[in-house]
Amino acid sequence: MADTLPADGLTLAWVWMLLLLPMPWLVRRWLSAAPRAGLQALKVPWFAMLTSAPAGWMKKPLMAAIASLAWALLVVAAARPQWVGEIETLPVTGRDLLLAVDISGSMDTQDMVLDRQAVNRLAVVKKVAGEFIQRRRGDRVGLVLFGSRAYLQTPLTFDTETTAVLLEESEIGLAGRETAIGDAIGLAVKRLRDDAASERVLILLTDGANTSGEVQPMQATEFAAREGMTIYTVGVGADEMVVQDFFGSRLVNPSADLDEDSLKAIAERTGGAYFRARDAEALARIYEQLDKLEPVESDHEAIRPVDELFYWPLSAAFLLVLTAAMFTMLPAIRTGTAPA
Repeated sequence: MADTLPADGLTLAWVWMLLLLPMPWLVRRWLSAAPRAGLQALKVPWFAMLTSAPAGWMKKPLMAAIASLAWALLVVAAARPQWVGEIETLPVTGRDLLLAVDISGSMDTQDMVLDRQAVNRLAVVKKVAGEFIQRRRGDRVGLVLFGSRAYLQTPLTFDTETTAVLLEESEIGLAGRETAIGDAIGLAVKRLRDDAASERVLILLTDGANTSGEVQPMQATEFAAREGMTIYTVGVGADEMVVQDFFGSRLVNPSADLDEDSLKAIAERTGGAYFRARDAEALARIYEQLDKLEPVESDHEAIRPVDELFYWPLSAAFLLVLTAAMFTMLPAIRTGTAPA
């Protein structure tokens, strides 16, 4: 496929437009001048300013050269100059991958450590899942955010960088404070069912149990299984830990609300797998495992980035004509012959 791509460097998309270059000379050579008498004309308020300008400030050959150069620039702009970059390879797969991320109120629990600082669960998910998304070049990746309701933040796209940015911009509570796991799966099924991809994958990440929504998780899972969709589930949250408060030290379990049985059942019913992420390192290892379970294909498509450059000659022609017009009127303005 690379053999059919244009060579890199500067090129003209519509090179045949250069045939217009001699048009002004041909018009002047073969068409007779318009008669001066007996014709109606538009009134130009500053015409007297032009006719009264000193004749010797700019010779006619120079004016002709400026006009010729401006015309040449316009023709070049019409020919669409482009800069064709070097060949880039894009891995191609038949996989559509949706990432469903829990942004309910419980994701604000600060039981994770990132760069030696205590952070909430969503901060760790943003970092690790964002890196995972950017590695999926060749897959169409989409993003579902869910709390009390689920909504599609990013449709399926090859633009993994934008998807990662939109994940980074997500905020806790944006979709409500509760957790609608069933609705998130149902939305993913709706978005993936009509796609022609050979593999359709959902990675569902949550730290709680289904407490909201119109669809029960196992009901939505049955729909997903019938559509041939694979679901990998990830449970997020630390194990029992000691915390200090006004009454001293006490043992708490930040993940007491995590419904691991349901997450395991969802993954098993669709041929996926369940993972437990107790800290940032564990979550990173999970996404490395997902990379191995759903590898990016080795087939590649060759492309060349193309940048349009027509605005450069077009802008130069405009500035050239504008400068010539200003210098044409400037002597008349200085002599005071401009209309009031």
